[in-house]
Amino acid sequence: MSLKQLLDLTGRTALVTGGSRGLGLQIAEGFMEMGARVIVSARKADELEAAVARLSRLGSAGWIAADSSDPAQVARLAEESIARLGHVDILVNNAGATWGAPAEEHPPEAWDKVMNLNVRAVFLLTQAIGRASMIPRRAGRVINVASIAGLLGNPPGTMTSIAYNTSKGALVNFTRALATEWGRYDINVNALAPGFFPSKMTQGIISAVGADTLAAYAPLKRIGGDEDLKGAALLLASDAGRHITGQILAVDGGASAY
Repeated sequence: MSLKQLLDLTGRTALVTGGSRGLGLQIAEGFMEMGARVIVSARKADELEAAVARLSRLGSAGWIAADSSDPAQVARLAEESIARLGHVDILVNNAGATWGAPAEEHPPEAWDKVMNLNVRAVFLLTQAIGRASMIPRRAGRVINVASIAGLLGNPPGTMTSIAYNTSKGALVNFTRALATEWGRYDINVNALAPGFFPSKMTQGIISAVGADTLAAYAPLKRIGGDEDLKGAALLLASDAGRHITGQILAVDGGASAY
């Protein structure tokens, strides 16, 4: 099989949470460029409509509005996605939240909000998709969007996000643990760990600290751009990555290398 064939996603289906903008939209766009049919999910219907209008120029795209912090809506998202796609080949768990506060002042309710969306919701959706679609078919790819914040602490003076860092650290080990359990079903489970990318979630940090300051922490001296996550996600979603599981791929300009 040629490398082009290994990277081809023609005929594959994908569900991307948090897919209406930012990293999720970038990943969805990359999958569609390689032939996949994609459903994106987020909370706001108007943002999803705009995203699908953009994606539909590339092929078959749809959207489902769902609040991933609500277990009932997570279950509905799984059911509707499978009903509309027939099955889910690729699940990208990208929806997430953050909260900035010093550890000694961090509100417990904010801790719960971050952990519920970034960890519990990922577990519930992955379990539902796995049980109903991937395990019976003995095939599937799960890609969790973690963060280099789950691999290390924050550079001094940049941000205070203990709940977010903790949740992404949990997602890192969730990825490894699930990969060891579901390997027998030929399901690959991996995670991407982006560094700083411009997004709605990071715009406050970038504005406060400065893009140049954040870029200075990376050996490549840049923050992520609109194309920088596509190739890594495609590797993990395609046959080119069929022998990769339980891995955390940092896409951060080298910021986590030291």
